[in-house]
Amino acid sequence: MRGKTKQELLQLPVEHFDVTRHDVTGLVEAMRRMSYSARDLARAADLYDRMLRDKGCGVILCLAGSLVNAGLKKVFVEMLRSNMVDVIVSTGANIVDQDFLEALGFRHYVAEERFKAGLDDEELRQHHIDRIYDTLIDEDELRLCDDTIREIADGLEPRPYSSREFIIEMGAYLERSGRAAADSIVLEAYRKQVPIFCPAFSDCSAGFGLVAHQAARGDRPKVSIDSVKDFHELTQWKIKTGESGLFMIGGGVPKNFAQDVVVAAEVLGHDAPMHRYAIQITVADVRDGALSSSTLKEAHSWGKVDSGLEQMVYSEATLAVPLIVGYAYHKGGWRSREARQGNRLLEAAAVR
Repeated sequence: MRGKTKQELLQLPVEHFDVTRHDVTGLVEAMRRMSYSARDLARAADLYDRMLRDKGCGVILCLAGSLVNAGLKKVFVEMLRSNMVDVIVSTGANIVDQDFLEALGFRHYVAEERFKAGLDDEELRQHHIDRIYDTLIDEDELRLCDDTIREIADGLEPRPYSSREFIIEMGAYLERSGRAAADSIVLEAYRKQVPIFCPAFSDCSAGFGLVAHQAARGDRPKVSIDSVKDFHELTQWKIKTGESGLFMIGGGVPKNFAQDVVVAAEVLGHDAPMHRYAIQITVADVRDGALSSSTLKEAHSWGKVDSGLEQMVYSEATLAVPLIVGYAYHKGGWRSREARQGNRLLEAAAVR
């Protein structure tokens, strides 16, 4: 039997969940009197709604793991449009390999069931198709994404940038191009002046594009990404914002980076409060002591997260996120929130 062509393998695009079309409030409220993860999820949804109603509270959204390719992009875009998030801290893959890739007009595709079992990955490799569990990406399109990052870097003043500053330039590129996809985290954050930080920015297509940029520049001045500047900028945001809440999907670098700004503020001589609210959605096991699984109560011992308004939700993100965000969206607590425009706040702070 002949193998399938690349076009045949990349036929069915992933469709992104739209929280505005599905009112899940009744479902989530029914979970309050259940047990286990259902009750935890309902409490997390209540906390997120409360976070949004607390007008003095800035909200940090942390994205780790492959989320955009899984169909959650539209959820995050709506959070930006509705002032439900004030800062994003993410892995580079979600922002560049996945969101920016789709903003350039490309898509992620549903994989056939046989690939989930690890079969025929050599067939995919020969077709220049990359696999994320049951999702497929065209490698040739990813290379075009790399080239676009290099093109953006080539057009900038050669100096160190925070990832936030560089992602602003990505948003400006999409705005200028006039061909960006309708829903994009990078583009919507650019328009809403919401900072996006990728502390490990080079660990994605951005890294390939920036390596190509630096290699071509040789000994001449070049664009680089300063992760310490990232940390300083987010710490300045925390100092100026004061009360804050965390909505963390997954763990890893984004989780640690967002939690640590409380300690960093203290190092800089500021008495910044611990994050008042905190939600984490994870499937990690707490017993190995790793950061992704460290509980929010554990973070209290480090002086990062306050105690009492925190909730761990042990669930896979594509199940939990639409329910928690959908509940808060349809409860409408965000309607009285004003856009905080964190990029403008940080530019005024002039962290150089």
